[in-house]
Amino acid sequence: MKFTAQQIADILEGEVVGNPNEEVSKLSKIEEGEKGSLTFLSNPKYNPFLYTTKASIAIVNSSFKLEKEISTTLIKVEDAYKSFSKLLEFYNEVKNNKIGREAPLFISDSAKIGVNEYLGAFCYIGENVIIGNNVKIYPNCYIGDNTVIGDNCTIFAGVKIYSETEIGNQCKIHSGCIIGSDGFGFAPNEKGEYTAIPQIGNVIIESNVDIGAGSTIDRATLGSTIIRKGVKLDNQIQVAHNVEVGMNTVIAAQTGIAGSTKIGKNCMIGGQVGFAGHLIVGNNVKIQGQTGITKNLKDGEKVQGTPAMNYNDYSKSYVYFRNLPKIATSINKMEKELNAQK
Repeated sequence: MKFTAQQIADILEGEVVGNPNEEVSKLSKIEEGEKGSLTFLSNPKYNPFLYTTKASIAIVNSSFKLEKEISTTLIKVEDAYKSFSKLLEFYNEVKNNKIGREAPLFISDSAKIGVNEYLGAFCYIGENVIIGNNVKIYPNCYIGDNTVIGDNCTIFAGVKIYSETEIGNQCKIHSGCIIGSDGFGFAPNEKGEYTAIPQIGNVIIESNVDIGAGSTIDRATLGSTIIRKGVKLDNQIQVAHNVEVGMNTVIAAQTGIAGSTKIGKNCMIGGQVGFAGHLIVGNNVKIQGQTGITKNLKDGEKVQGTPAMNYNDYSKSYVYFRNLPKIATSINKMEKELNAQK
């Protein structure tokens, strides 16, 4: 799809300096700009690239002043970075604005689907499913029986949503996610064998939640596994049965949360963090990457290490960790000198 400089300026409430009919069909970095591409300039250290770029249109701050002539059409805005971000959102909406139903697909007679839906090829919509308005479900998705999906949700290709799942409004679930699979529940018998414990709960995902590609959220044994409003999960995250993740908490990739752990709101959790089960993590907690959480954490704690310890204590201790050989040599030397004085 193509846009003119004037169309873009109208979206961003900016001013065109140059050819208002200049057209672009793709985005680029300013140093890699090509004919027909749109770029932006907000960091002064990239100013020289404006005079060499081949991009057709560049978004710049209204305060920017040219030092020499250029062939690129400019769009001047109050804040180039924010305006470019706004344009990316607009571009993404236009690109993903699919409506209609592709064939083949299966929709149960008892399913209820709102208006302006998009259902990609090879989707399966089970019994008694309720889907809201403006929902987009991309190809090869499975929506299990009795699932509820709110308005304005996007379910990307290959997502599997098991039965009884409840999803709020404005949620995005990226490709390869599995929502509502069985929790890891097994009981040993007298022979040392393990028997599966039925997992009859569900998963509840509240509104404005983003779930990254390849992540798994297990259904509860009883009750619900709950992802609260505004949570953002990165790719390849494991959320076990009966876990609760508090409102507006963000979690980076490859983190694993064991069963029945409760994480508070507004937490920031780095990548590859491991949580033991049945823990309570307070609000506004910050956890560094690759940390192992084995005990409860209070509100506002900052931790790092395995097992986790206070972040400041860890940083101070790490200085000694790195210097252990020198410290050992120094201690050995002092011992020899003391022994020599005896």
